[in-house]
Amino acid sequence: MSPPTARLRPTDLAREHGLSTQAVRNYEEQGILPPAERAESGHRRYRPHHAQALRAFLALRRGFGHRTATEVLHAANEGDEEALFRVIDQAHARLLRERETLDEVAEALATLLSAPPPPSSPRTGTGRPLTVGALAHQLGMHPASLRTWERAGVLRPERDPATGYRVYSPEAVRDAHAARELRRGGFLLARIADFLDHLRGAGDPADLEAALDEWRTRITDRSRAMLTGARELDAYLDHLPTGTAGGPCRLS
Repeated sequence: MSPPTARLRPTDLAREHGLSTQAVRNYEEQGILPPAERAESGHRRYRPHHAQALRAFLALRRGFGHRTATEVLHAANEGDEEALFRVIDQAHARLLRERETLDEVAEALATLLSAPPPPSSPRTGTGRPLTVGALAHQLGMHPASLRTWERAGVLRPERDPATGYRVYSPEAVRDAHAARELRRGGFLLARIADFLDHLRGAGDPADLEAALDEWRTRITDRSRAMLTGARELDAYLDHLPTGTAGGPCRLS
């Protein structure tokens, strides 16, 4: 590590991360790096704590995203520890909520896969759209309940162009049966709507299982990246000199 008094050029910071010198200057202008010292010639001269600030930002960005990493460095450079840790805590809370949602979706999928398939008959076969009355009969529900599910975003019926009445495609029928099983499992309508959005995006439960595995891997990768970012940030806070916020200072 360079001694605290070492003077570094923009190219020294850029080379470590494969960045352009303009990117380093941009990060300074955006407040991600504290202001650089200026030589009489006007050239920027950085110190080792600038290099560590850049390491911290790039590491944080991988786990927290660009916006949050920027907010963290702004707070660090302004000496606002409360704002800094609040931003970090909020990011961890968001990731925890996402992890909990994933667990709920996985539980919902297990419930769906263990449920019997929708019935099929010549009169109400799953290969053609159903009216609201036919679907309600199939589910053993009242048509008004299906309209409540529609308002909650659980079901997305189409409209018969001739009559204007609701009709349910085979996919909507599948969603309705999935929703019924999930309601039996105690899931709230908002969670069911969220789950079905994932199911629609994946195509079918088997595809959704693979999507959930990928989702869990992404969450794990982000959690690990957050740890790495926190380590680099901690190093930056340890070596952050006082009075770094504000305008650039002049080299003697």
